[in-house]
Order: sequence, then C-alpha cells, then structure tokens
Amino acid sequence: MTCHTTISEVATSKSCKRIILLGMPNTGKSTFFNRITGGSNAYVGNWPGMTVSLMQAQIKIDDQLAEVVDLPGIYDLNGFSDDEAVVQRFLENYNTNLAIIVLNASQIDRQVRLALQVKALGLPAVAILNMADEAEKFGVKIVADELGQRLGMPVCLISAKYGRGFARAYRVIAKTLKKESLSYQFPDLPALLEHHARISSAEMDAILAGVVMMPSQMQRNITAGLDKWLLHPVLGLPLFFIGMFIFFWTVWQVGLPSQGLMDEITGWIQTHWIQPGLQFLPQILQSFLIDGLWAGLATVASFVPLIILFFILMAILEDSGYLARSAYLMDAFMASLGLDGRSFVLQMMGFGCNVPALMGTRVMRSQALRWLTMLVIPFALCSARLQVFVFILVAVLPGSQGAIALFALYLLSFAVAIGTAALLQGAFKNEEPFVLELPPYRLPTLKHVVLRGWSEVRTFITRATGFITIGCIAVWAITHFPPGATGLDTIGGQIGQWLSPVMSPLGINAHLTLALIFGFLAKEIVVGSLAVIYGLNDVAVSQQIATSVTFIEGFSFCIFCLIYTPCLTTLVTLANESKSWKFTLFSIVFSLGLAWISSFVFYQGALLLGFQ
Repeated sequence: MTCHTTISEVATSKSCKRIILLGMPNTGKSTFFNRITGGSNAYVGNWPGMTVSLMQAQIKIDDQLAEVVDLPGIYDLNGFSDDEAVVQRFLENYNTNLAIIVLNASQIDRQVRLALQVKALGLPAVAILNMADEAEKFGVKIVADELGQRLGMPVCLISAKYGRGFARAYRVIAKTLKKESLSYQFPDLPALLEHHARISSAEMDAILAGVVMMPSQMQRNITAGLDKWLLHPVLGLPLFFIGMFIFFWTVWQVGLPSQGLMDEITGWIQTHWIQPGLQFLPQILQSFLIDGLWAGLATVASFVPLIILFFILMAILEDSGYLARSAYLMDAFMASLGLDGRSFVLQMMGFGCNVPALMGTRVMRSQALRWLTMLVIPFALCSARLQVFVFILVAVLPGSQGAIALFALYLLSFAVAIGTAALLQGAFKNEEPFVLELPPYRLPTLKHVVLRGWSEVRTFITRATGFITIGCIAVWAITHFPPGATGLDTIGGQIGQWLSPVMSPLGINAHLTLALIFGFLAKEIVVGSLAVIYGLNDVAVSQQIATSVTFIEGFSFCIFCLIYTPCLTTLVTLANESKSWKFTLFSIVFSLGLAWISSFVFYQGALLLGFQ
C-alpha cells in the first residue's frame, strides 16, 4: 500500500497519514527531513493549486504508512510573505494528521511562537528542538518534558546533523501519529489565525519561565572572537576575498598535480589495455572508440580529483557557518542592487553547481527577488566551467600565474552578476526585508565533509557520463565526416568557419567555437570535445592549444564560456523554478549577448593595448 499524492485521494485514505514539517529558516528542517525519510525515497511533488513544488517522501513509521511533506521555512503563520502564503494555502486545502515543528534549541526564546500558533489551531504536533548540542555549548538549558506539558505537545531535544536524540524523537513521533485518527484541514484559516494565533511576548515568556534557562550574557567563545574580525565593517570584505583567493590557489596548486596523476593512469590504461584490445576492429571503429569515446571520458576523468577537492572545500565553508556570514557582509551592498544577502550565498553555492543554487531560491519570498537571483546565479563559476578554465589556462599561461587568472575569472563572475542586477533591478523590484540568523561557527566533521564531497562528485560523474558519452559521439561524428575529410573540411570544421565572422572578433577560432557549441549541452563536454575535435589526447591537446592560441585568445574563450548560456540541465531547472518560459528565453538571449560583448571588449581592448 502506498500513499496517494492528490488531495482528494489522500483525504479518503485511512491507511496513509500525512505529516508536515514546519519551522523557521536555518533550523535544520531539511536535515531532519532527510534523516527521517532516509533521503533516498524523497522526491519533489507538484501539488494542485500550489505555486511551488514541495519535497515529500512516503515512509513507514513503525507499521504506519505516512507521507512527509517539507513545507517552506516561515517565521510566522500570520505572515504575508510568499512562503508563509504557501503554508497557509496548504493548511487550508490539504488534510494533515500531524505537524512536526523544527526549532533551533539555542533560539527557543524567539522561535517558540510558531509552536504556540500551531497549538492554537488545534493541530496535533511534536516540537523538535534541533541543534541541542550547540545550545549546550551556549549554556542554554531546557527541561523538555515540562516544556512539552506547557505547550501541549511532546518536545524532543535532538541534533539532526549527528543523529543524537533522533531515536527517541522517532518513537515519540510514531506514538503520537498512531493515536491521531483524525485529519485536520482549515478552510477558514485566516479567521482562525486572526482570533487564535496571535501570540504576545508575555505569553511566550510565561511558557518558557523556569523550564528554559537562557544565559543572561552568552559566554565569550570562539564564535564571538572570530566574528570580531570576520564581520568587521572595514576588514570583513577584504578578509573574505583573501580567503576566496586562498581557496582557488589551493584548488590550483593541489588539484593540478592530482590531475597529472589521473592523466598517467588513463594514459597507461589506453596504451596497455584499450589499444591492444581493439586491434581486431576496423580502423574507423578503433578511431571512434579511442579518439572519440575514450578520449573524451579520459579527459573528464582527469578532473575528478580536482572536483573532489573543490566540493570538499565548499562543504567546509558551508558547514563551518562562514557562508551565512558572507551573506551578512554583502547584504547592504546586494540590497543596493535589488538583491539581498541570500542572493550572495546562492551565488556562492553556484560555484559548486548552478542547479541546486537555483533550487535554493525557493527560500526567497518575493518573486521579483527570486527571478533576479535566478538571472545572476548562472554567471557563477561552476565546477564544470572550472575544469574548462584550468585546462585552457594551463596551456596558455604556464606557472603559478594561472591561479591569478583563475581568481580573476572568479572576480569577473561576481562583476557580471553585480552589473546584471544593477541593470535590471528596476524590472524586478523587491521590497522584502532580509532576516538572517547567524549560526555559531562549527567544526565540520570529517565524515560529513567526505560524504558531502562524495555525494556531489557522484552526482557530477553520473550526470556528466551520460552527457559526455552522447556529446563525444556527436563531436566525433561531425569531425570525421564526410569520410576522408579532415580538419576544417569536416562538418564540424564547416560549422566553425560559418560562425567565424561572429566569433573571430573575439579571438575564438573555429575549433574553440565548435567546443562552445557542444557546451550548450553540458559544460563538462567542452574539454572532452576538444580532445575529439583535435583528435589528440588531453596532454597533446594542451600542447596544441599552447602553440596555436595566445593568452588573450584563451582568456577571451574563458570569458565567453563563463557568461554564455548555461548547460541544458540548468536551463530546465531555471524554467521549472521560475515557471516561465518567457523568463527562461530572456535569460538565454541576455547571457549570449552579454558573453559576446564581454569577450569582444576584452579581446579588442587587449589588442589595442598591444597584448598578444
């Protein structure tokens, strides 16, 4: 038996109960959702009458079949933001058996209002006080059982990140769910909220008195000491950009040697296994398998250690709590562009992959803010572009200067995003206030960082393998036909020459133009396609580019690759999240035009200044 996913079916199903997750942003609600559902069976559900898609999962809690729905993070059931409207519409239109309210234990004095509002509605609930380990460090003490009696619902102290207290919370949820035979729907929710869910500060204080002990002054700790410098009004931003330079310098200095090792491994496999094993095949088929499929896959495989390092460093930045502070640092500046600090954080997330960063815009309540943020996220230097830039810069700019050039592209990605926001903020007016709870600094656990890095790399490999296989086959075909043709006489060469009037003012030759065309499918294909286009392995291709492409030509190519239309997966995500193909089409046209103008200005300007 499985849960039904439409409201009419669920309302009539007595064997399947619905659990909703409520909570404020940044309380670990999604982490709790992943832990209780196991993550593997979670999916994005489209709910009739809702303007957004919601994460949901079908699970068994003991012997009870249940559907868990992760609702957007909200601050108040009475609020008027887009996310709060989504929660209100859900409660009005969909039956619910149990609410799990996820609160930050160290901020219970400010967040208990949400639990009291749910209690006022009469909806059965369990309060999960997450991050209990951090609360202890701050000296917060909570008598959970007594607090639960006052709230009229069970209260569980847990750490969703580490699993501490989860087993007890699971048993409490199972017991509470089992005894709730009724489902609740609130078609008159606005009236109920008006009369029953307005909670005063005095009521909150009365509930917490004697059962929650908050220290009168948070003990001085490492968080306060670090924030004194890292959030300094003058030093904060320079320290942030210095840190980002060290980030990319580490990727360059550590990642490149690991890439060379992978090149040796794939080269040895080709020489000792693949070539001897394919000797019996016709020459054209050998060329297809070695020069086409294997050359592309081996080239991308050489970047796997680099990508692993990148995602591990990103996981450390995120888990440490520093990315939230970068949002705080940048909020005032971003607000002048029609964005806010969250836009900056999502831009940073885009350095891993644009897709989850675009999905992260769901936390934004204003549609205008969401759309403007979606427009600038694809300019982030994602990991797929990273391997392209490293490959090109190693060829045209040997030595440690390549790390400086890579950092310059990182800065350019911010400059392009900032310029776009400044230009278009009038068309996407946002009046939503920015509210952010700064988490304490956390020491990332080795297990979590490794698992996070592996999860991202696995997704990268799974996604890239399919795209690269198709892409490399297509590249091989158009660079080897008509039969007997070579170089610019092939179909691919003719396409590159046909576009030459458009791309030559940018210093981008026909071979590089063809690679950019295949980059529309996925940026991971760009490097692999170069190996196929030139008919060489990645080391030989790098040498070929070093002798035939100047630095300003190579850097112009990188600029175009940074700014032009993102990959197909990103475009599909953009369309799904914005729910507007007109907006998606505008994004495509705008980024293509901006890429051409930016590369043209750089290349022609460099020529005028005498650079070669």
